[in-house]
Amino acid sequence: MALSKTIHTHLAKWQDILRLRDWDIAVQIVDPPWRKSGDIKIDLDDRKAVLLVNRKGKCDNLEELVVHELLHLKLYDMDQLIEAQLEIIFGTDGEDPKRQFVFYLFMKALESTVEDLTKALLAANGCSEPLSFGRLRQQVEEELSNT
Repeated sequence: MALSKTIHTHLAKWQDILRLRDWDIAVQIVDPPWRKSGDIKIDLDDRKAVLLVNRKGKCDNLEELVVHELLHLKLYDMDQLIEAQLEIIFGTDGEDPKRQFVFYLFMKALESTVEDLTKALLAANGCSEPLSFGRLRQQVEEELSNT
């Protein structure tokens, strides 16, 4: 099945499950070199989003990627609230070590939570595809190539 069609199939399924049917979500396949497997850009005012998928990404499971990015959409209000609070407390200086530290901890907690929820939802919905180990596989390959 073509990449775009596969993504749209997963998107339609998971928009229903996650109660995101009222969102207009476009898919954009990214061809140029890009460090991410996927991302989502969000416009809360218009309830529109663009799901970016790296054609040459390290993701082995497109359904996992779609669910992961849609969970970011689902949690976006809370994400923005916490980021605004961090700016109030720590300011906007991206070079401030205190701000960097707290922002790092927040992002680590956010990604970990989104990933845990992704795995749980996929398991509960009978996804038989193996999970993507893209980043870890790259680290293992680099480690083994240096021996």
